[in-house]
Amino acid sequence: MEVPLTPADAELPRRKFWQRWLVDPITRQLTQGVTPEKIALTIAVGSALALFPILGTTTTLCVVAGILFGLNQPIIQGVNALCTFAYFPLIVAFVRLGDAMTRTPPSSIDIPVMISLFTHHPGDFFRQFGSTALHAILGWLVVAPFWIPLVYVIILHPLRVAARRARSR
Repeated sequence: MEVPLTPADAELPRRKFWQRWLVDPITRQLTQGVTPEKIALTIAVGSALALFPILGTTTTLCVVAGILFGLNQPIIQGVNALCTFAYFPLIVAFVRLGDAMTRTPPSSIDIPVMISLFTHHPGDFFRQFGSTALHAILGWLVVAPFWIPLVYVIILHPLRVAARRARSR
């Protein structure tokens, strides 16, 4: 439900995408009693799942994790959307890490070809790029267990400060 704008609101500068989709929902949750720890966990898990290197899976992964761990769906999906900017470069990094771990020559990575082949000929896609996908998943599996606690620790203090400010208003 949209709240009508007041004359004072009309004078405010338009909020940026990340403010509307991430900062505002987090602020609302903090004022409604959700703990900074729960929000930090949501952001940490959501960002890790948002970077899972198989195209088309991240939204579902975030929904399932949100349900299983009681995470905030609007925040986890906002984080998922924001991570889109880092998604493709990190797929390449995950593939290269998987290549190095399996001691194989660098995998072929042509994302537009991969998307087209997956969409139109999934069988051919898996024959041609199956090992590349497995290398990407392997790289992600190595990084994610470090990523989640790192993001949690980094984001927790600012969230605690924001919660104190929200409570004092």
